[in-house]
Amino acid sequence: MVGASLAGLSAARSLRKQGYDGRLVVIGDEIHRPYDRPPLSKEFLAGGISEADLALESDDEDLQAEWLLGARAAGLDTTPRAVRLTDGREVRADGIVIATGAAARTLPGMDGLAGVHTLRTLDDARALRDELTQGGRLVVIGGGFIGAEVASTAYALGLDVTIVEAAPTPLAGPLGAAMGRIVSALHADHGVHLLCGVGVKGLSGENRVDAVLMEDGRSIPADIVVVGVGARPCVEWLAGSGVELDDGVKCGADGRTSLAGVVAVGDCASWYDPRAGTHRRVEHWTGARERPDAAVAALLSWGESEPGTPRPPYFWSDQYGVKIQFAGHAARADSVTIEEGTADDRNVLAVYRRAGHPVAVLGMNQPKLFMRWRKQLAAKAP
Repeated sequence: MVGASLAGLSAARSLRKQGYDGRLVVIGDEIHRPYDRPPLSKEFLAGGISEADLALESDDEDLQAEWLLGARAAGLDTTPRAVRLTDGREVRADGIVIATGAAARTLPGMDGLAGVHTLRTLDDARALRDELTQGGRLVVIGGGFIGAEVASTAYALGLDVTIVEAAPTPLAGPLGAAMGRIVSALHADHGVHLLCGVGVKGLSGENRVDAVLMEDGRSIPADIVVVGVGARPCVEWLAGSGVELDDGVKCGADGRTSLAGVVAVGDCASWYDPRAGTHRRVEHWTGARERPDAAVAALLSWGESEPGTPRPPYFWSDQYGVKIQFAGHAARADSVTIEEGTADDRNVLAVYRRAGHPVAVLGMNQPKLFMRWRKQLAAKAP
């Protein structure tokens, strides 16, 4: 098991649940036991929960596994099948689960400049939380879900918050332009400044950041900067291994890779989606929790099990007290309609359709109705 976050832990649990009783080694590049990431940008960042509350393992859970934490994979050998670590160690295995996740993208000029943060790990969240308690002016670069959640949390803590987004409409990628506008209007509702359609040229400051420089010539004063411009799959260590890579580890609909005895799960895995007819990475908690069951079944059967159809991707976000839920693929839709609620009240239930068939659903403070639609999406493939 290469990766000790939610996807890796879920795969380890699946192995034991599906009857594997042999040696199980879990390799993780962080020193921490598996922890929950979604609260890092919300409750944990706000100081509402402790590190102990993030634990994904129960006190009495014992997977009979060997945990190699603080160990980074350097390469994968196929004859014999083994994972090489950066410290020179080698772990041989009959089967391998790749769950190395993704890392936050950075911007040129960030390194060594105090007050500039990304948010991906527990250590990232610790450092950012300490700075937010000091107050001041926060600039968030990137209007995606991580950036929006950080902005919402910082607003509640009393900071002056500005979000800058290079695209004309925040969240247009995952939600489409129309719904992206409605969801991102939450910022204006709460007095958070939102600047769209202009890129970031750089950061200024001697030892500590003091402003974000925009491509249109503006300079936005900043005491703290959070860079939320997406994530890249952590697959560099697989170069030359024979594992096919294409925006992550290219997999079948059950996580099987191009190498027998090797499967991939989580944020680094680009699974085939039979509904869309394409490969795509699903960087969401639910996928990391659910998909390892299928990947482990494929691994234990040595590819003899019949791959099923993965459930449509599902994710949620909490911003300014509004519960945002989404399932499916907005990019497949040719129309979107609000079926319940109103955009002005931020309580909508919107359905995305392609040729009249539902392909995605968005809910804002509509949890019951949303879950009914989500079940329909999973049951009916257009």
